[in-house]
Amino acid sequence: MRSASGNGFDSSDSFAVSGAAERTARLHDIPPSITPSHGDDSHLLSRIASPADVKALAPNELAELCREIRTTLLAYGHQHGGHIGSNLGMVEATVALHRVFDSPRDRIVFDVSHQSYVHKMLTGRAAAYLDPDRFSEVTGFTNPDESKHDQFVLGHTGTSISLACGLAKTRDMEGPNSGIGNVIAVIGDGSLSSGVAFEGLNNAAEQGGNLIIVFNDNEMSIAGDFGGMYGPLARLRASGGTAQPNLFNAFGLDYRYVEAGNDVSALVAAFEEVRDIDHPVVVHIHTLKGAGYDGEETHADRQTASASPVSFDSPTGVHPTDNVNHSEPWHSDHCNLSDHEPHEGQCEASHWQNPDAAIGKPDDPRKHYGKMAMAALEPRFAAEPGLVVISPATPGSNGITHEFRERAGAHYVDTGITESHAVAYAAGIARAGGTPVVATTASFFQRAYDQFFQEMSLNRSRVTVLDFLGGLSGSDNTHSGAYDVTMFSNIPGATMLVPTSARDYLADLAWATAPAGSADAPAGPAVIRVPGEAILAAERDATLLPVTGGQIADRPQSASLPASASSASGGISAATVRGTVSVTAQHAGARHMLDWRVNQTGSQVAIIGLGNAYPLAEQTAAALSDDYGITATVIDPRQCTSLDSDVLESLRDGHQQVITLEDGQLEGGWGEKVTAYYANHHVSDGSRNPHVLNFGAAKEFTDRVPLGELNERYGLTVEQVTEAITRCF
Repeated sequence: MRSASGNGFDSSDSFAVSGAAERTARLHDIPPSITPSHGDDSHLLSRIASPADVKALAPNELAELCREIRTTLLAYGHQHGGHIGSNLGMVEATVALHRVFDSPRDRIVFDVSHQSYVHKMLTGRAAAYLDPDRFSEVTGFTNPDESKHDQFVLGHTGTSISLACGLAKTRDMEGPNSGIGNVIAVIGDGSLSSGVAFEGLNNAAEQGGNLIIVFNDNEMSIAGDFGGMYGPLARLRASGGTAQPNLFNAFGLDYRYVEAGNDVSALVAAFEEVRDIDHPVVVHIHTLKGAGYDGEETHADRQTASASPVSFDSPTGVHPTDNVNHSEPWHSDHCNLSDHEPHEGQCEASHWQNPDAAIGKPDDPRKHYGKMAMAALEPRFAAEPGLVVISPATPGSNGITHEFRERAGAHYVDTGITESHAVAYAAGIARAGGTPVVATTASFFQRAYDQFFQEMSLNRSRVTVLDFLGGLSGSDNTHSGAYDVTMFSNIPGATMLVPTSARDYLADLAWATAPAGSADAPAGPAVIRVPGEAILAAERDATLLPVTGGQIADRPQSASLPASASSASGGISAATVRGTVSVTAQHAGARHMLDWRVNQTGSQVAIIGLGNAYPLAEQTAAALSDDYGITATVIDPRQCTSLDSDVLESLRDGHQQVITLEDGQLEGGWGEKVTAYYANHHVSDGSRNPHVLNFGAAKEFTDRVPLGELNERYGLTVEQVTEAITRCF
């Protein structure tokens, strides 16, 4: 059936199969570029407008529906990308849920909800997965604004059981008038490692009443499953659900086990058994993550005519696989971040699939700077036994590669999806004299807010936090990092560093992780905001830094600082501004890390660009020079914990305007502190009180808005900043 065409498929291949042919169909002989046409009645999926249509299918049509959904997901992954692996494993379970239960009267809460693509297809949104022109119509997570079948906007993990308990509580208090029937929480084994999930289980058992917890056990979190509960879960699977200890029984919950978690008929029977149950119950289903990936050609295979088909006889496209139960430490295969080549089973790359269009592109900032940090830390492991890198379940996306983890051994710890625990754990390591580095995404760190205040900062714990994806980005509304500065920079005792180059980034990391007792070590925790797109682009193209060209002079040596430390930290924090030398040059110890760097001395206008907004500062200064003959002072503050009062005071002479640029929430953020400084330190000579303009993001949630569009919205462009400056003269 294959030809020598570019994609390796014969255009005569037929999508729809039925009857005896269905049992021998080869899912992967259907090209990724071909999906059912919405509105074509020859395909089941195109006829599904609501869960009622799933209920109307004949029992023998459910497997065909699952096969069509799986094919659609595979094609969608190639063209659009997304959380394809988790959805492939949930095809049968989602079809069975909508076959048995009556959404939206029966409330289905998907934990994280990244596995809700199939749910969306079955609730009137199939066209958003079938038609490339409509891919942007739906988010990657549940969203009540899209459909009455979606209960919550959820992009973080572990909360489904608690949310379901709340829905069930109201139903039980209000009785039949509540309009709520069965309440179902769908949670995966990776999510179950989150502490809030255990809090939900504890509450569910005490609350009682109808509550169905579908526990999707695919033996895989994001980068493997870690924790003491996974041994008992494995024994439950091996025993058909009879082994003890049973952690769900230990909470006082009823329990059922379904081994055939990718058999739609078995799941329908299991869900029918617990429908309208009068007490909480856990239905433990054993599924295969990425079911349908195995046998799909790699990108390289798709470029050749020699690829041979993988034959299997599953009607739904689920293959037998031996890609489970690996003996190596990370419980996943050695695919190592190849996001375009995911496959079935314990495959880290199947967490997030990049579209084919992204193949061959350079690393994004998270991977680029994450790999850089790990490369800097790894040589220190042999001499520093207490140096430990901690990742709450998301290493790969942040450049903590499989090979690094293998080499690091005990110097690397994956705590599972447990941000609160990870930060408290790090504080314990620091208290014992170790050097912990906690690395994850900015929005995930929000889940550990209390631990940042109490265990980390109040206790002055020497914890280093690598804050990835901070600032504005095109992320969905659950993963935006636009609020990280307002959070971290206002925690007492914590220092937030915002480097604008790889050199500064590595210098900040070296300073933050300096061994305890070092003369130049910080006294408490340090948060390093990992540089984003604008910084990486400028490092790859120096013309994006028209003032300095990326060439920043080394810091003048402080008498109290060894030469190696002085040159490593980079930059000139004791900058000359209109002939006035900031006295911070003479400060000893850790203070030098908080000094601002003046990269160009000018007059009339001073532009201070924080972090990812710094290239905009140089570009605006260049525009002012070219178009208006104004030589602006350009400042890189390098941190947002405190203000460099020496620099701010020196700007009083000859500067009518001070401009602050930040790529995060303006309200409660960093720029307003500069405004407040001059307002609170008003001097009698009015000519020495510069006017301050703050540029940053509005206090709002944004959902998948391209970064360029956000910058336009918030005035963070050269044209808009320049216009605002010149309008004030």
